[in-house]
Amino acid sequence: MVDYQQLYEQGEVINRQQSLIIDELKTENAIIRHELAQLKKMIFGSRHERFATTEQNPAQLTLDVQADEVNATHLSAAKKITYTRKGTKQAKPEIHPVRTKLPDHLPRVQVILEPDDKPLGAISIREEKTEELDFQPGHFFVRQYIRPVYVQEETFIIADLPSRPLPKAIAGAGLLTQIVIDKYIDHLPLYRQQQRFCRDGLNIPYSTITDWVGSTCTLITPLYESLKKKVLQSPYLHADETPLKVLDKDKKGSTHRGYYWVYHNSLDDLVFFDYQQGRGREGPQQILKGYTGYLQTDGYSVYNIIEEKTDATLLHCWAHGRRKFHESVQSDPEQASHALTLIGKLYEIERQAKEEMLSIDQIRERREEKSIPVLDELKVWMTQAYMNAKPKSPLGKALTYCLERWDKLVIFTTDGRLNIDNNPVENSIRPVALGRKNYLFAGSHEAAQRSAMLYSLLGTCKLHGINPFEWLRDTLQKINDYPINRIHELLPIKSEK
Repeated sequence: MVDYQQLYEQGEVINRQQSLIIDELKTENAIIRHELAQLKKMIFGSRHERFATTEQNPAQLTLDVQADEVNATHLSAAKKITYTRKGTKQAKPEIHPVRTKLPDHLPRVQVILEPDDKPLGAISIREEKTEELDFQPGHFFVRQYIRPVYVQEETFIIADLPSRPLPKAIAGAGLLTQIVIDKYIDHLPLYRQQQRFCRDGLNIPYSTITDWVGSTCTLITPLYESLKKKVLQSPYLHADETPLKVLDKDKKGSTHRGYYWVYHNSLDDLVFFDYQQGRGREGPQQILKGYTGYLQTDGYSVYNIIEEKTDATLLHCWAHGRRKFHESVQSDPEQASHALTLIGKLYEIERQAKEEMLSIDQIRERREEKSIPVLDELKVWMTQAYMNAKPKSPLGKALTYCLERWDKLVIFTTDGRLNIDNNPVENSIRPVALGRKNYLFAGSHEAAQRSAMLYSLLGTCKLHGINPFEWLRDTLQKINDYPINRIHELLPIKSEK
């Protein structure tokens, strides 16, 4: 006799198993679709992580222009008469764009144009001036030092040559500086610069140009060490790392994956690059040995070991937490959007504090008053959402990332000097990302470390709004004769001038 109850129970078991398999397949499919979307975004899409909520301030949707101003603009605009098919006149305002005024510091070359048919005895009553911005490619010149030789009582007398950056090289400070700026700021590889020299009739070997750059780095090594010392004296540092391909004589036919470890002092606007052959803890552990202060990172596990080995206080970055939820919008838009809305409130508080130019104590008080309640709400929601989320889903990974690092994500509220995220150091890394797309790799580990020196000093120039060409040219002209115990005076720091 057929036991229908047993068959029914077996069928229920099979249905449950199939439901579990279907759920797993759905989760796996969602993860694959998410990874595919991320790959497409990396190749084709925009990488910004701004999130706009549906609740918009109406004032943000319109230009801040009063109706009277708009009417005045229409009244003052030139009228252009057009004709319709029926022949009736119709006036249309013609608004001319305002031309940007050319900077006053640019040299003016005057070209006076007299009319061909100027009558005899005509009196000039005014001048019409039209300015045109033009460009002449940079040109080489040769500086000749002419030193008369005198003789008196069988003794020859001749003036000493001025100090030069590289006494045995034909390159002057200006040329050395331009080569460095072209590569490390404008991302023009040395072989392309060599091609440009050839167009001007200068056949300078590639090896000579690389030697010039290497010798320039040797000159500024004391400055680099002085910058390192000053950066590590800060009570608050940002840290991050970025990869770099490096040719390695031990790896023929392939490149080595090295890393720039970057330390940013946002209190004094200083940045320091250190090249290491790997991403292990040895590099930062050596640099940060004995460091006492706040260290903000992206959550990479190596920094946890640094915190254990030093007296540093580790805090993490809300930009990375926000990025995780931004990546999960496609797979779980409702939950991810809620998290992004709350995180957006934290950033709005920071933006307002910056606009109001609050003091350090006022920023801390503002965070205690407004940021901490938002963080409390966010943690409660994350904890509840984590219980229902699939761990391997994008949302589950975002929740796990934040909850595991929560204590270090909220430290920024305790001190007004601290940032909500690690963006200052990431901004300093951008030139490296642009540069390696052009020159692809460093020629050796030594060349990668030399590049770290230049990225450090030129990056600090940018943070202080200093013209890098003028600073480096003047520094190369002075550094050979400058007292080593005062070398820090040559650092590109406005506050010390």
